[in-house]
Amino acid sequence: MNIFLILCLLLLVDASKQKKPHIIMIVADDLGWNDVSFHGSQQIPTPNIDKLAQSGIILNNYYVLPICTPTRSAIMTGRYPIHTGMQTDTIFAPNAWAVGLNETFLPQYLKHEGYRTYGVGKWHLGFYAKEFTPTYRGFESFYGYYLGKSDYWDHSDEETYWGLDLHENEKPVYTQWGNYSTEIFTAEAEDRIRNHNISEPMFLYLAYQAVHSANRPEDPLQAPQEWIDKFKHIKHRKRRKYAAMVAYMDYGIGRVYDQLAAKGMLDNTIIVFTTDNGGPANGFDWNWANNFPLRGVKASLYEGGVRAAGFIHSKLLKNPGRVSMDLMHVTDWLPTFVNLAGGSVKPNNPLDGVDQWETLQNMTPSPRKEILLNIDNSTWKNAALRVGDYKLIQQGKIRGNYWDGWYPPPQSHRKTKTVNYKPLAASVQCGKAPVNVTHCTRKHGYCLFNIKEDPCEYHDLSKEYPDIFKQMLARLDEYRMTMVPPRNNKTVDPLSNPKLHNGVWKPWVTL
Repeated sequence: MNIFLILCLLLLVDASKQKKPHIIMIVADDLGWNDVSFHGSQQIPTPNIDKLAQSGIILNNYYVLPICTPTRSAIMTGRYPIHTGMQTDTIFAPNAWAVGLNETFLPQYLKHEGYRTYGVGKWHLGFYAKEFTPTYRGFESFYGYYLGKSDYWDHSDEETYWGLDLHENEKPVYTQWGNYSTEIFTAEAEDRIRNHNISEPMFLYLAYQAVHSANRPEDPLQAPQEWIDKFKHIKHRKRRKYAAMVAYMDYGIGRVYDQLAAKGMLDNTIIVFTTDNGGPANGFDWNWANNFPLRGVKASLYEGGVRAAGFIHSKLLKNPGRVSMDLMHVTDWLPTFVNLAGGSVKPNNPLDGVDQWETLQNMTPSPRKEILLNIDNSTWKNAALRVGDYKLIQQGKIRGNYWDGWYPPPQSHRKTKTVNYKPLAASVQCGKAPVNVTHCTRKHGYCLFNIKEDPCEYHDLSKEYPDIFKQMLARLDEYRMTMVPPRNNKTVDPLSNPKLHNGVWKPWVTL
């Protein structure tokens, strides 16, 4: 082979490497459907999020899990939680459990394809042994916290015991006391972009703490006072604080975008934004997110708990500036990203996610025809399935209540100015809720809704369409046959106590 041909082949290899897109995945925590202005919220302007959403593709038929650990496991594995044992509950600090080491994580796939992989923010996938922490699961660096919540200012978490939960790779970070976590994680993401060698593809996973409630009920919603003061028109004190938390996250996302622009990376970057579950509305979980007019809250399988605020933005998209009603699930990101990276997914365990790039890029019909929303026979005692336009659901009690209503946002002092964006195509219009509400409980039995015609889940069609109802029940039973036992372990291990580890939540078990 002559030297000219060799050089040409090397140039082709280099060119193919450069074509791998940078991938930025931004995950908000507990953000509600009605907390972004691209869905019609007029209380909380989100100009940076809206700019990316309206110039990208708004995903209006996109689902996640009802709570955070299951959703994050789905992102990382591309598999339904019923197939990984992550279908019930979230991981609490002193409980020794995690996503199994037999699962291959998204950054592991991407690292194999030459990506530099950076994790920033929330983990919540287990840490009781070091092998379950981010830098052992595909991230070459990690700056963030292991658990599900913490104080935004002192970065401690109280779950049976009290301890610091902020880490750089495997080392605790003691120097951020008094610094706001949304600012910390934004600055860390900016640094990762600023210092990145753009000849190498980047995967940045930016999982904000915002807008989850903090540790204690007396101070659950936290933001800098000057940001709270921007929302004096919101009469409800806690909703006002929540608005400040959303706004500061939006500000951070704008800064991340600006840093990508300054680095000259935008022409070959894909930005995905998603919430991990629906919003904890109306005081649920000490929070004041909002999903209106969708039904229910975080932890429920009603649309308000699982239909997510999400979009994809990229200059690589051929048909941006639109709202997609194609059915999509959070498990789909893994095969979509891996295939974009030039890799192939050949896991030990079969994926539940499907590659959605052809649908996003060329507007072909979604390859996904159904979504298992979850089956949890243990903690929440609920199950739901979406097939085509129809949804089957049974909802158990959530902390003593069903939380199955429709919860408008607390009203402002005055009429809020309309944001500079027309959200009608991305909003949901339902009218007034019926007087006689159907509660889809074990006593009542499963409900059947047509989500396309009835997105607010007003009208149970189980008796009107008995054949469809029976088919949906049979399909749900088929999923039940594939379930693995839940991995959750509720035993409090006293060896986890941060007092035994210099005041820090850190791995305490040696495998």
